Amino acid sequence: MFGIVRPCTHRLTDGLKTEWMAHLCGLCLALRADHGQFARVVTNYDGLIVSVLTEAQAGVTAGGRRTAGPCPLRAMRTAPVARGEGARLAAAVSLVLASAKVRDHVADRDGLLARRPVAAAARRVARSWDRAGARTGRALGFDTAVLVDAVDRQTGIEALAGPGTSLLAVTEPTETATAAAFAHTAVLAGRPGNAAPLAEAGRLFGRLAHLLDAVEDQAADAESGAWNPLTATGTSRAEARRLADDALHGIRLALRDAEFADGRLVHVLLAHELRTSVDRAFGTPSCSHRAAGSGHGPVPGNPYGAQGPGPYGPQGGGNPYG
Repeated sequence: MFGIVRPCTHRLTDGLKTEWMAHLCGLCLALRADHGQFARVVTNYDGLIVSVLTEAQAGVTAGGRRTAGPCPLRAMRTAPVARGEGARLAAAVSLVLASAKVRDHVADRDGLLARRPVAAAARRVARSWDRAGARTGRALGFDTAVLVDAVDRQTGIEALAGPGTSLLAVTEPTETATAAAFAHTAVLAGRPGNAAPLAEAGRLFGRLAHLLDAVEDQAADAESGAWNPLTATGTSRAEARRLADDALHGIRLALRDAEFADGRLVHVLLAHELRTSVDRAFGTPSCSHRAAGSGHGPVPGNPYGAQGPGPYGPQGGGNPYG
């Protein structure tokens, strides 16, 4: 997951902002509890959507929140944080996809990973994250092999892609992975009837994540000579925007077919904020608060109020794998 849903907090009510932060911090703490302190580096904005979806279907239970101690990223304040199976599933998915991203950077010999000792250490970390994510997934009845398989197929698909290749053939592995994660939230929440519509929402969310990542990186990829799906397939930005708008519409329709105990935060993130993410990627911002230094509040993407782009500082657009 690429960190595309980064809410501008002035649009969230105080209640929804508190809920969003509870899931973000809950993901971070679930990673620490199940997999150790270092695993917290894979905390990402999109991963928390898995936790949000689970709770939106099941409702907030008495054991669904706990008070976390002071944290520097919350200005040393305590806060209620999400706990339970949704947060743990989000942690497992985030670990496996982060592992895939690390392997991708190693294969591309990006930056320091061009050095063999660093690349070898990165591979060991990636393998440990794969195993850790799989352990948590099994405990929750979720087979992370579907994520690993999707990632492994991605490399081969990209190697075969060229001018005229459908862009959707390239985004398919990401769609498959996110569809599986979204659908399993229905299992955890005890709402099996939601599995099909949430799988569809997840599939289209994965498509959007891949599309927007390609759009935002296209210029930099051209400069560095890196592979980019839009450039490789000869897909125009206009066509990419059409596909993105179609995916947005499809997600809205899929969410209408799902039943939620409280779907307000899901709707804000997967309807309104996704639209803003698309506008931002294609250079048509819909939020006047998005400009850094505008005087309207914290820099977008940073829920903690510090002047930086992501949950852990200068890592780029809320994407901890960047």
